[in-house]
Amino acid sequence: MIDVRRLRTEPDLVRAQLARRHIDLGPLDRAIELDQQVRTLTGERDGLRARVRAISKEVGAARRTGDTAAAEQLAAESRALGERERELDAGVAAAEGELRDILLRLPNTPADLVPDGESDADNPVVRVVGFDEASYDPHQRVPHWETGTALGILDNDRAVKISGSMFTMLRGLGATMARGLCQLALDRNADAFEEIRPPSLVTTATLTATGQLPKFADDAYAIERDDLWAIPTAEVPLTSLARDEILAEADLPMRLMAFTPCYRREAGSAGRDTRGLLRTHEFDKVEILAYTTPAQAPAMLDELLARAEGLIRALGLAYRVVEICTGDLGQSHHRSFDVEVYAPGCDRWLEVSSVSWFSDYQARRANIRYRPAEGKGTEMVHTLNGSALAVPRVWAAIVEVYRQPDGSVAIPPALLPYCRGATVIEPR
Repeated sequence: MIDVRRLRTEPDLVRAQLARRHIDLGPLDRAIELDQQVRTLTGERDGLRARVRAISKEVGAARRTGDTAAAEQLAAESRALGERERELDAGVAAAEGELRDILLRLPNTPADLVPDGESDADNPVVRVVGFDEASYDPHQRVPHWETGTALGILDNDRAVKISGSMFTMLRGLGATMARGLCQLALDRNADAFEEIRPPSLVTTATLTATGQLPKFADDAYAIERDDLWAIPTAEVPLTSLARDEILAEADLPMRLMAFTPCYRREAGSAGRDTRGLLRTHEFDKVEILAYTTPAQAPAMLDELLARAEGLIRALGLAYRVVEICTGDLGQSHHRSFDVEVYAPGCDRWLEVSSVSWFSDYQARRANIRYRPAEGKGTEMVHTLNGSALAVPRVWAAIVEVYRQPDGSVAIPPALLPYCRGATVIEPR
């Protein structure tokens, strides 16, 4: 969340930064008002508490000297002040609760370098790598759901029978190739990232720390009986790994990676892109994440993006990098890039990775700090993350790009070590 102190010291700057997101600034103005209200009520309440404590001593002194009338008068004053103190305390609690709720819903402020824009239509393409539209032959222009079904490696009909709409199922070498994609992503990042296998179910506090709650509750799967949530991405548990902890600056940057299933209800996406693997409720993904100091964060953003791009290049897929404009930034994002692969069968650019810098927005929600090597006190870390590889759309692009004239699919060379000797996927 945004540091509440910024609402006091630089309200006009925060207002200008959030205005770039093209959002309603009414909640921000209300937050500024509530913060002032909290400080005013707190000051009055604390003053009354001090007076009540002083009166208590005066009552004792009066009783010791036998001045019963004075003691009773002071006691009556104390009771009246105590009642007012309780009213003020309730007012402080109510204002603090409303303020926190607004701060949890206000988005992060965008970095100065983020391009201005109102929607995804305004996202600039930073670079395009390996794409030549004329290089794709007719046999590569077949959608992956047709090829996958014909080869027996995609069985969405039975997935729907088992679990309902927008669930998918891979079979045979299709499943093997999906698992190989995840292992490839882990192997390529093992040089610098510690592998974690976090829980796939997390608490409300954990999901709140990354910004999914309370605003995006409808997109998450809730296990209400146990107050747990299925993770939409490994970013959620990895971010909270150091929740309420103080790290040493010498340990930063701290790099983590995890392979997990991910669960998303896609509540706002019903009916869109539901064919094949374009949009699904459950999928596998390898996430890379880092805690850094503020000074380390820009270089780490570049590193995470380079790693995501490198993996797509290793798979021989054409891709482009898109920078997310202010109006399309996610709730928690300070700056963000998408990596999109070209899928010739769909004739579309498919987002396969999002690499983001959150500044101290998530760390403030999760209370993750570090102690500077020089200086006193603690500071908030910065968090960054990226999809090293999300299976469904990469798998879809591979099936389309590597489709052969006879309908089979060649396995990309980078995946051959993970496919038990197979080099091509043929009809079963």
